[in-house]
Amino acid sequence: MLKRGYHHGNLKEALVEACLRLIAEKGPTGFTLSEAAREAGVTPAAVYRHFEGREDLIAEAARQGYEMFADLLEHAWSKGQPSALASFEATGRAYLAFARKFPGHYVAMFESGVSIQRTPELASAARRSMEVMEKAARDLSQHIPPEKRPPPAMFWAHVWALSHGVVELFARGTPGTRSPFPPEDLLETGIGVYLRGLGLLPPDQ
Repeated sequence: MLKRGYHHGNLKEALVEACLRLIAEKGPTGFTLSEAAREAGVTPAAVYRHFEGREDLIAEAARQGYEMFADLLEHAWSKGQPSALASFEATGRAYLAFARKFPGHYVAMFESGVSIQRTPELASAARRSMEVMEKAARDLSQHIPPEKRPPPAMFWAHVWALSHGVVELFARGTPGTRSPFPPEDLLETGIGVYLRGLGLLPPDQ
C-alpha cells in the first residue's frame, strides 16, 4: 500500500518528505535509501529514477530548505522595517524561526555532512541565501567608518555563528530545559553586544 504523500507523478517529492521524516527520527546518517523508499511506499528500485544514493536525496532536501530559508530571510529584510538595524535583527530572528519550523530541512542543510557543492542546484540555492545575509550586513555596515568597517561576509559570519550557536544549544530541545533565558532573548542580546563593539549601538541602548 502506498503511504501518504505519494501518488503517480509525485515520487520525487514523496521521497523528500520521507527523508525529512527519517532525519527527524534517526538523524541524517541513521537511515538507508531503501528505508526512505519503504517510508514513501515504493520499491527501492523506484528511488533510482531520481536519486543515485542517500546523499543525493538529502541534498535535494537541503536545496528545498535553502530556497525556503532565502525566501524567509528576504521577507524579514524587506518587509518595511524602520531602519537597517531593525531589518538586520529581523533576519536573525528569521534564522531562529526557520530552525524551529523546519527542523528536517535545517539538519539536511547544516548537519548532514552533505556538501553544498553536491549538486549545482544546491550550490545555487545556498549561494542565494548567503547573498541575502551578506546584503543585510553590507547595508548595516555602511554606518561604520570605512577604516573600522569589517568585510560584509565577515560581519555576517560572526552573527551567523552566534545565531547558529543559539539554535544548536538552546532552541532544538525542549524549551526551558537548558537555558534560563528564551532563545530569542539570547540572540537579541548577543547581537546587541556585537553591534555595540562595532559602534552601531550606543553603550546605553
